[in-house]
Amino acid sequence: MASDGFQPLNEKLLVEYLKATPSLAAKLGNQFDKLEIKEIGDGNLNFVYIVLSPSGSIVIKQALPYIRCIGESWPMTKERAYFEATTLQEQARLCPDHVPEVYHFDRKMCLIGMRYVEPPHIILRKGLISGIEYPLLAEHISEFMARTLFYTSLLYLTTTDHKSAVAKYCGNVELCRLTEQVVFSDPYKVSEYNRCTSPYLDADAEAVREDNILKLEIAELKSKFCERAQALIHGDLHTGSVMVTKNSTQVIDPEFGFYGPMGFDIGAFIGNLILAYFAQDGHADKGADRKPYKKWILKTISDTWNLFYAKFTALWDKHKDGPGEAYLPEIYNNPDLQLLVKKKYMEDLLHDTLGFGAAKMIRRIVGVAHVEDFESIEEASRRADCERKALNVAKTLLKERKKFHSISEVVSAVEQLDA
Repeated sequence: MASDGFQPLNEKLLVEYLKATPSLAAKLGNQFDKLEIKEIGDGNLNFVYIVLSPSGSIVIKQALPYIRCIGESWPMTKERAYFEATTLQEQARLCPDHVPEVYHFDRKMCLIGMRYVEPPHIILRKGLISGIEYPLLAEHISEFMARTLFYTSLLYLTTTDHKSAVAKYCGNVELCRLTEQVVFSDPYKVSEYNRCTSPYLDADAEAVREDNILKLEIAELKSKFCERAQALIHGDLHTGSVMVTKNSTQVIDPEFGFYGPMGFDIGAFIGNLILAYFAQDGHADKGADRKPYKKWILKTISDTWNLFYAKFTALWDKHKDGPGEAYLPEIYNNPDLQLLVKKKYMEDLLHDTLGFGAAKMIRRIVGVAHVEDFESIEEASRRADCERKALNVAKTLLKERKKFHSISEVVSAVEQLDA
């Protein structure tokens, strides 16, 4: 065990830990003779164990002092577990239907014990690859985003409470720096961690590195990401951080959580849906071209934004005379002005969403840590064709985001660039 009390767990040590932790032992019915333990940490950063007993189940997640998918050559603070646990607890308080409950957090061991999101839940990304429709996805994810973003913003909080909350998350520096590097820096320069579907996309990757306008726009977005503490964001809300069934949606893995721009969360989700859209042609069989499924993805993109817009502004209307200090009622004191404020706020948020979503798409094609949507397309040339279309859409959305005034215009642009 390290001098700070940290010890990486294996299955044997995990059983000992569970026996010694009453809150976790109780969830397993204090039955340890027939435990089933599976290590499922297929992500980029952590160890994740599913623990099943005849009387209950839990998930144990432990942060390592390095990035798991790269190894000890890329150190990473274990303290990210604190920010994940804290964000999970706050988001579960605000939106309990769509965030798993935290049962236990051990700061020294960098360990979280939480609700096991049981089968038939699967990672949304895998469902999208398989061509499964989720009729309630847009309804649920828009609810999660509207509630978690509104209630942690100055539209609801006093400036004093907001600054106090911002300060609580300021320590999540390394995860923010990781995002700054892999989203806003590496794809636009030669980096040892970058990769693409070579040789097919070599020229496309070089074009990104040589695009002056793209670099100007990404600099503006990086500045917003680093400087704008708008609300508590998940920080990594892609389709691999959402577990789904036809009737349930659960948001997991908020270790990148901090107070940042709302559009980063919304953009990450919508950007990953666009990646899934362009990957469909690579997964289509001869007997099924997946065109109907692609239309469903586009509808889900539209519904997600439109439902978010409606729910977020409804919360704003409900609390317009509340404690929030962004727009004081004594100043914004007539319906016309309130409408102007709301329209500008939401249009700016759409533009942020498109910019950040595009930046997340680009890093998944020519940067580090690609997405399974594309990686599971075995034929490299076919995969590259799908990725190139997605990359071209991302560049258009990033550079021209302020020309779009509705999500329907965005969907039309995606369809045109897919033609």
